[in-house]
Amino acid sequence: MTPSSRLILLPVAAVAVCAPAQAMVYLSVEQAQKLMFGEAALTPLLITLTPAQAAQVEADSGVHVFSPSLRVWKAADGGYFMVDAVIGKHDLITYALALGADGKLRQVEILEYREAYGGEVRNARWRAQFAGKQHGDSLELGQDIQGISGATLSCEHLTAGIRRMLATYALVVRGR
Repeated sequence: MTPSSRLILLPVAAVAVCAPAQAMVYLSVEQAQKLMFGEAALTPLLITLTPAQAAQVEADSGVHVFSPSLRVWKAADGGYFMVDAVIGKHDLITYALALGADGKLRQVEILEYREAYGGEVRNARWRAQFAGKQHGDSLELGQDIQGISGATLSCEHLTAGIRRMLATYALVVRGR
């Protein structure tokens, strides 16, 4: 092997030993529930969207429903705790929403982030843009929600996921 051929193989070897991105778990579901609802009792709701309900949510939100199974808890104060996941650029971002009894979004928390880039969506200032939003409010990245440079797809997909979950709440979950 000549010295110049070793130089060509060096970058290939460096790429081969790079570790893949690992999931960063920031909060468990239980930790997020305590953070968002304190010691309030939360009752799990078993909700599976029918094909008609999924189509209604998709039409209303403009966002595809990937799974008909919902992870929802009702709080003693009439609010709701919901867990969902969206694709970032390549991998899932798992997040939780706290809704008040009035259907307004109280809080968004990132539970798990699996991407190598874009983790800035955990920034409290970025997530605070969703506070007070409810079904029917405009939620468009770049208009109603400001993006983050370097986290464009994560911001876009989380915004769409939250819009879908607000539609799901309004059309299927509310009142259960």
